[in-house]
Amino acid sequence: MIVGLRCAVCFAEVDIGQPFTWTCPRASTNDPHHLLQFVDDDVDTVLDLADDPNPFVRYRGRSAWWAFARARGLSDEQSVHLARSIAGEFEITPCEIHDGLSAAAGITVFAKNETCGVGGSHKARHLAGIMLHLAVAEQVGVLTKRAPLAISSCGNAALAAAVVASGQSWPLDVFVPTWMDAAFGDALRDFGVGIHRCERAGDGDAGDPAMAAFTAAVANGAIPFSVQGPANAWCLDTGRSIGWEIEEQLATTEAALAPIYVQVGGGALASSLGRGVGPTHEIRVVQAEGCAPLDRALHSAERLVDPGRHWSQIMRPWDNPHSLADGILDDETYDWLGIYEVMKLNGGRSIVASEADIERAYDLVNATGPATSATGAAGVAGLLSDSDAGRLESGPVVVVLSGVAR
Repeated sequence: MIVGLRCAVCFAEVDIGQPFTWTCPRASTNDPHHLLQFVDDDVDTVLDLADDPNPFVRYRGRSAWWAFARARGLSDEQSVHLARSIAGEFEITPCEIHDGLSAAAGITVFAKNETCGVGGSHKARHLAGIMLHLAVAEQVGVLTKRAPLAISSCGNAALAAAVVASGQSWPLDVFVPTWMDAAFGDALRDFGVGIHRCERAGDGDAGDPAMAAFTAAVANGAIPFSVQGPANAWCLDTGRSIGWEIEEQLATTEAALAPIYVQVGGGALASSLGRGVGPTHEIRVVQAEGCAPLDRALHSAERLVDPGRHWSQIMRPWDNPHSLADGILDDETYDWLGIYEVMKLNGGRSIVASEADIERAYDLVNATGPATSATGAAGVAGLLSDSDAGRLESGPVVVVLSGVAR
């Protein structure tokens, strides 16, 4: 059961019953590089409804939102009711053999299909954890006024945020780059969200201007409704459910110990998935050659005893991010430290996929289904890269199809 949070950088600790623990209490404008992680007491919690198709009910005993609810005095019955009212549309997504990818790679490939998830991607899973925390806080009376939610995104995360926030009639501001597709912006407005296009101040400016505007909004009182762990640790809570599902779905198959290829942009998916599946699965992280700050950071971290304390030197903004997989073009891999720790525990490696492999993966997945964005298929590019280089083992592997084509 989750009992609290601990910073992976400075080791500050926070009790699970404390509300709004989005970031490390020692983080500041001058020292922003901290990362809260959930602490488990390793005591199994046996609960009714464990076979429920809703992952937030099924795995609630492992979840921080449930531990927070119990610490604040809610019963298990009340907590389950809250989960169904806030996130009742979520269901476990399939993880099955993908015939097309298996034929192309020459080995058995299992695909975890998040394209059929809420909002068409894995992103809503992360945001549901934040919303559940807020709902508990409202119900027990520690949240009496709704501040606006804020997110920096131009794709699936923005849509997921709009879906989850509108479902609770919660105001949301989305900070986006200037190049966001106009039609996508219109779709967001249909949910009643505020859209803020963010320009770079100059050609030499490093970093994401939408992220800078998001950070300013949070400093002015907005709630960080973010899929980036350093901005809101609670997005990593229910994000782990993807890994819990994979672990359970593959437990009795030939892929019980299979490595997992997962694409990386901001990094919350790989970080939380890796925590969910545990050490039985290697995590092979994939970035595009046009934006690979994680790969660069991991090579730097290998040479340091305590890489978290050298954050600003290790994780630097990538110049001129570009790829067909535009949803993983984050200037920085915000959750790089969580991924680094997962890979130390689970094993694995970093893969920088060529743009040709990104395009080939997109074409291959969409030729055989399900309809998947270039971003959502980018993990497959890592598999193709390994196949071409002769690095594939004879056993099965897992890929994550993280988002639907739009």
